[in-house]
Amino acid sequence: MDREEEEEELTAKAAPKDVDVLTSMCCLGYLSSINLLVAVCVGMYVRWEVADEPMILVIFILGLFVLGIASILHYYFAMAKASLSLFHLWSGFLLGLLCFLNSPALDSNVTELVANYLLVASVAMKAAWAVTERIRRSVRYKPALLTSAEWLELLGFGIASTAMLLHKSAAIVGLVVALGALIVDLRMKSLLALPNLICFALVTSLAFFQALGIPANPFALGCYLGRQLCDPVLDVYFSGLGPSERWMPVLSLGKVWRRLSLFPLGLMELAFFIFAALKLGHLELWYLVIPGFCLFGLFWVICHIILLVTIWGFHTKLTDCQKAWRAHPSSKRSLEQVMASRGIRHFCLISERLVFFSLLSTVVLGAVSWQPSNGLFLSALLVVLPLESLAHGLFHELGSCLGGTCAGYALVMPTIYYSAGGQPTLLPPEHVQELNLRSTAMLNDVQRLFSHHMIQTFGCDYSTSGVTLEAVQNKLQSFLELRTADGPRHDTYLIFYSGHSQKGSGSWALAGGESLHLNQLLEMWREKNAGHGSRLIVVLDTENSLPWVKEVRRLEGIYMAVQGAKLPASRLDPESGDVPLLGDFTSEWVEFNCNPASDNQWTEKGRTVMATYGVSKRWSDYTLHLPTGSDIAKHWKTHFPKATYPLIHLSNWCCGLNLFWLCSVFLRCFRRYKLAWFPPAVLDTGQGIKLVQS
Repeated sequence: MDREEEEEELTAKAAPKDVDVLTSMCCLGYLSSINLLVAVCVGMYVRWEVADEPMILVIFILGLFVLGIASILHYYFAMAKASLSLFHLWSGFLLGLLCFLNSPALDSNVTELVANYLLVASVAMKAAWAVTERIRRSVRYKPALLTSAEWLELLGFGIASTAMLLHKSAAIVGLVVALGALIVDLRMKSLLALPNLICFALVTSLAFFQALGIPANPFALGCYLGRQLCDPVLDVYFSGLGPSERWMPVLSLGKVWRRLSLFPLGLMELAFFIFAALKLGHLELWYLVIPGFCLFGLFWVICHIILLVTIWGFHTKLTDCQKAWRAHPSSKRSLEQVMASRGIRHFCLISERLVFFSLLSTVVLGAVSWQPSNGLFLSALLVVLPLESLAHGLFHELGSCLGGTCAGYALVMPTIYYSAGGQPTLLPPEHVQELNLRSTAMLNDVQRLFSHHMIQTFGCDYSTSGVTLEAVQNKLQSFLELRTADGPRHDTYLIFYSGHSQKGSGSWALAGGESLHLNQLLEMWREKNAGHGSRLIVVLDTENSLPWVKEVRRLEGIYMAVQGAKLPASRLDPESGDVPLLGDFTSEWVEFNCNPASDNQWTEKGRTVMATYGVSKRWSDYTLHLPTGSDIAKHWKTHFPKATYPLIHLSNWCCGLNLFWLCSVFLRCFRRYKLAWFPPAVLDTGQGIKLVQS
């Protein structure tokens, strides 16, 4: 009791410190908003005083009225969401007016200087609050493209632009759309998000407002951009969401919405091309501009046709995955598992290259047709860059995080008893029924493994009278030739065998005194896998699996693993009493691989079922199947017209460059020796299947 009382006292003493820290954080956030409100009020008052425009006073009074309504809704009617929505909408609108309604007469005004300092203090407090929240880990990350506050502040800033001429207003609306796309790009942690941020900052500060002839207030603009970009930039480092979680708002969209998203993308790309073509009207360097635009413009058009076709094809595949996922709502499979099993990773790896060329063509065309005096061109360029970066980031992330495809085949021969003479013979009738039940349970376990990990099942063969060597070889050859629906080979091929095996060699004991040796299986594998980088996993629930495990550890040049059970010979003898028979290892191993909450400890002492595994020397070098030149050519011929075929060679050459080959050599050597000298008790294959040893 004394100890419990001491713990309660310590907890009570520690709690106020946490409360004080949280209160200070909240105060910092409130001070930022209050500073912003005061700065906006002072800035609007100064503009009315200097310009003597009654409309500014009307807008200022209306803004105060709306903020008063927001306060009433928050404190008297408990409508926090509605009040915050009004606050963010009007703060974006008023910041936009402060930015646009600027004149040289305000530069020497002391009150304007005070308003500018308040704006700087507001964004500084906002940044300090955001950093403190993330260091204290008090931010709960949820998958979202844009928050409601960001939406409303972007909308308010865009509405403020309507105070100017139409072409200026259209350019600023385009800038707002570009800012929204950049925020999404940062929040999704796209590979090119930070270069896009630098490009946006440089173009906006150095060229955009000068092109429109607007003397924008840099303090108001900096405050607005800082408040918008602070959280997304920090989340590039602090957010702990995985790739599939971050992209879930896109992956979970319905078919119609995803297809409709291509329409605004196509419009923005077309607008950019039209504004870029206005460069042809500048005849100072016509002998360079016209040929350059025609050449790179044609390249841009071809690349962006490929971009739209690629995104359309991805949406089609994603729709199929969603249908398969929703067809079994009671299962524990995630959409990510379904996508991996249907070859989305391979599609994304190829698409990543194609989208990269689209992005590259946009950068080149933008440089060739650069127009620092055309605000519409600059805003269109700033919009399409993050949109294409998002497409590239999506394919890059899915190509990196999704697992590969896998095909499986199982062979179970339960009622054959391997006698001391080496000839398989049938068991006595009184034991047939018992072993049939055990074999049925074993088949169910294997099918559960295949189903849980979305493994394409080639077959689960069950024989009570033995199988000939010729039949097994024909079956294995057909299985090892199996390919995905898109054409390439599977990343992993898994073979399960349970039955009798020869002592000393571990060969499978088949009918007629024949047997399948490891060398025969290796010969078939090398023949079918020649020129490809797939791997083979063999799972043996036999009494003599150790010879294969030892032999595979000496193999060179292939990726192969053998998972075996350590079973004494008495386990096969039906007269050995309560000693478990074949199938116990399969039951426990499948449970371990299909149930994350399984309490199986393979290294504990006194286990009745033991396991061991062996992997080839190059196993640690294995990477999921990367698209080869033939894969890309086949993908291209399937989805794109012949006029685009020359880009195949360019894509293969550019993406085949390896600038860090020396580092990869050292890393491969380190992984090989680590796996050879210190093999882990549980080896994750990356397919969701784990190899274990006792």
